[in-house]
Amino acid sequence: MDILKQLSDTFLDWEAMGEVVPKMFAVGLPNTLVLAVISGIIGTLLGMALALMGISRNAAARWIARIYTDVLRGLPPVLTILVIGFGFGPIIRELTGSTSPYPMAIAALSLMSGAYIGEIFRSGIQSVDKGQLEASRALGFGYGASMRLVVVPQGIRRVLPALVNQFIALIKESSLVFLLGLLATEREIFQIGKDAAATSGNLSPYVAAAIFYLVLTIPLTHFVNWIDARFRSGRPEKKEPDDAAAVVGKGAHA
Repeated sequence: MDILKQLSDTFLDWEAMGEVVPKMFAVGLPNTLVLAVISGIIGTLLGMALALMGISRNAAARWIARIYTDVLRGLPPVLTILVIGFGFGPIIRELTGSTSPYPMAIAALSLMSGAYIGEIFRSGIQSVDKGQLEASRALGFGYGASMRLVVVPQGIRRVLPALVNQFIALIKESSLVFLLGLLATEREIFQIGKDAAATSGNLSPYVAAAIFYLVLTIPLTHFVNWIDARFRSGRPEKKEPDDAAAVVGKGAHA
């Protein structure tokens, strides 16, 4: 029983949680969502460019996309954030005069997500049957128009669940940008929990942060499952009454 009480006091101190939750709502949650959404948008645009370069007929474009993807996917996220944040941060500060590491955090997350999203798009585009491209070319479309109007849209539709999964990963990876030393108004959920835990000497703020992340990620996970099931089964068709049933219905009303 002493062990259970010790665990409860360490991880389930409701007073410590109550002190940190308002700040997580007011500061941590908005910053986490801003980091994930902006990085997701930039990463999606970068990923689409990388995917098109990866399947391009130009050998140089394919090599550039391959090297970029291999390097950014091969490095640990922590190392990428540190290299970009501390390596390019001073240069950006000199050019812009801003002392905030927030833009570098977004840049690091965007570059990392772009590498993964590029592979997601590339696999989706290449999974489209070649007959689709040949059919559109036979109808008079050029290669670029065929890819843009026929092949790429089908490829994107196939990888939507994987894209949502990548956004979930971005939400979790945003917890690593605390390494850049964000300002008090820029701190995300994990940093606020970490600061509160260090101040109180209790781990309950970490549990509060974990609950916030679960509230964000679990609904998205089920949304991914719903999308995947919907794409596999297709949209249910509306049943329309046949002619015989319509005649019987009219006779009954008469």
